[in-house]
Amino acid sequence: MFKKLYGLFSKDIGIDLGTTNVRVYIRGRGMVMSEASVVAINTRNDQIIAIGNDALKMRGKAPAHILVVSPLSHGIISDFEVSEKMLKSIFEKVHRDTFTLVPRPRVVASVPLGVTEVEQKSLEDVILQAGAREAFLAERPMAAAIGARLPIQDSIGNLIVELGGGLSEVAVISLNGIVSWKSLKIGGESLNKNIMSYAREKFGILLGDQTAEKIKVTIGSAHAGDKPQEMKVKGRDLISGLPKEIVINDSQVRESIMPLFKTIIEAIHDTIEATPPELVSDIYERGVILSGGGALLKGFDKLIRKKINIPVYIADDPLTSIIRGTGLILEDFDNLGQVLIPSARD
Repeated sequence: MFKKLYGLFSKDIGIDLGTTNVRVYIRGRGMVMSEASVVAINTRNDQIIAIGNDALKMRGKAPAHILVVSPLSHGIISDFEVSEKMLKSIFEKVHRDTFTLVPRPRVVASVPLGVTEVEQKSLEDVILQAGAREAFLAERPMAAAIGARLPIQDSIGNLIVELGGGLSEVAVISLNGIVSWKSLKIGGESLNKNIMSYAREKFGILLGDQTAEKIKVTIGSAHAGDKPQEMKVKGRDLISGLPKEIVINDSQVRESIMPLFKTIIEAIHDTIEATPPELVSDIYERGVILSGGGALLKGFDKLIRKKINIPVYIADDPLTSIIRGTGLILEDFDNLGQVLIPSARD
């Protein structure tokens, strides 16, 4: 009875709890929020002073008493208390235009493949303690496939590769279930770290996370283009300790991140190898769908196509595939609710 009462004054919410970004969907309205998965905490009074993009701007620039943390690691909660505060803040923010004093939304959240029962229960507990009346979980590739409008309910093989900030997940989906899959703790953050390591070894310069991200987005690629690209970046000289400017080109960036590309392609190959032949023939005809931020890296789709000899397509607006998928589950819960994984609390 109380759940129905709360439901009259609260909204149904879909959440993509990514390693680098948190996106929020409200049933009937669409995506309403996309913020960095970062929280800034004042350690003197244990209060949150900023969440999302505002907190991200403080990273690497804050004084000692302000702790800037990412409460999610590889799609899994690494800081229970901070995650709860972050979600509570999000719930309150999306309910500001309602009359309810205590928002109690029904929530569908994304979760990585192969999550343990303990990790799953931890996520459900955080969502409920943050104020949700019900918590449901959908596997990230499944949500991405729904968001990409793939026919997951049919007896057809759908191969989706979700390239996120902390994870790269490959899954073959048919009849509302995942037939074969592979999950790697490799994502956009891993590419940034490789670029930072390369700059340290090649140029003797220490770069920050945000600088590495800028390099990746600006000139990062998996395939050589028609025209060489380069950019100037600033960091700290490892010998003198003073500021230093270097010029890095696209070939050098590609050299630094190519090992990770190869690992992801091997995972795609292994997943196809573990897939029943009938579904493999569907995949060969329909191709591979890329979603997530990594799908936007220049030439990565061409590199995959060249290595596995199967057509590769990038989903429409790949950054929001997962959150659109959780939203579609909310909008058509009776039909798509069956893709949700069983609760660890039962």
